Amino acid sequence: MTKTSPNVSSHGRTLPPGVVTGDDYLTLIDACKAGGYALPAVNVVGTDSVNAVLEAAARNKSDVIVQCSNGGARFYAGEGLADQHKARVLGAAAMARHVHMLAKEYGICVILHTDHADRKLIPWIEGLLDLSEEEVRAGRPPLFSSHMIDLSAEPLEDNLAECARLLPRMEKLGISLEIELGVTGGEEDGVGHDLEDHEDNAHLYTQPEDVLLAWNKLSPLGHVTVAASFGNVHGVYKPGNVQLRPEILLHSQEHVAKELGLGPKPLSLVFHGGSGSEKDKITAAVSYGVFKMNIDTDVQFAFANGIGQYVLDHPKAFLHQIDPETDAPYKKLYDPRKWLRVGEESIATRLEEAFRDLGSRGRSIAQGD
Repeated sequence: MTKTSPNVSSHGRTLPPGVVTGDDYLTLIDACKAGGYALPAVNVVGTDSVNAVLEAAARNKSDVIVQCSNGGARFYAGEGLADQHKARVLGAAAMARHVHMLAKEYGICVILHTDHADRKLIPWIEGLLDLSEEEVRAGRPPLFSSHMIDLSAEPLEDNLAECARLLPRMEKLGISLEIELGVTGGEEDGVGHDLEDHEDNAHLYTQPEDVLLAWNKLSPLGHVTVAASFGNVHGVYKPGNVQLRPEILLHSQEHVAKELGLGPKPLSLVFHGGSGSEKDKITAAVSYGVFKMNIDTDVQFAFANGIGQYVLDHPKAFLHQIDPETDAPYKKLYDPRKWLRVGEESIATRLEEAFRDLGSRGRSIAQGD
């Protein structure tokens, strides 16, 4: 991968705070795996959620992953834009530039990522690569640390062929590729699969042989992380409906290591659908080489719950500008900065739990002052 900083260092050393790309990104992944911890990957939709994630990470002295889905990117650009493709590209770029400007001020390392691009969304990723090429030509880092191509609903050969087409272009820019093998149940902004509760469904539980095939085809072309399915789903479901089997991740690690003569845990693994997961299953998954756990549903609920409770506590302020009985103005209560801040604080509180669950609190590798 292209080096993006003269301060790139081996595991155990620090990196400059800010967005990491290229070899800095690999250094952060190595630190997570060697240290036995993972980072929460949080889907954002606007500056409020972005800032809440950065604040929470700084407060917990943890590095973090900020990511957007195609719908989140489109919302970031504004629902008033009629051209949805352009809105996706511009919204994701605007979010990335926002984070690039602020991340170093929070004193932590940040991975920027796009989430779940299926076949119809490949032009979205290609549009973002066009913009990253402009950044690199101007002597700046690429917009994103990594992009996800999710073709898990297609035949494996088609999935890997398209990833192999795009990966060399990403590699030149210092951008990593996240692939999905097997399917994650539920839905993420229109990309996903029906929840099936079949214990031995090969699609819901990634097969080690498929992981090895993907590794052999893609790793010579650039850096790849793997979202391997082990029964995980998007969203939160009633206990018992989802059967997580993180030992499947261990089997894939062992199979690839044995077949290729590699050291332990050669794969950098991703845990999709982290919201609502059992704590012991999270711990097991991290111990098997997961460095990234997606958490979206719980964060959405935290944001909504905080604001909803605020509205319930101050109902008149959301119906009247002035108290009809006392003539006192309600401006200090309905000011958007007041209740949006409550939502930000609710996100930060939920993420404190995620940092604890993943073992990343106090583990930031960003240089101190």
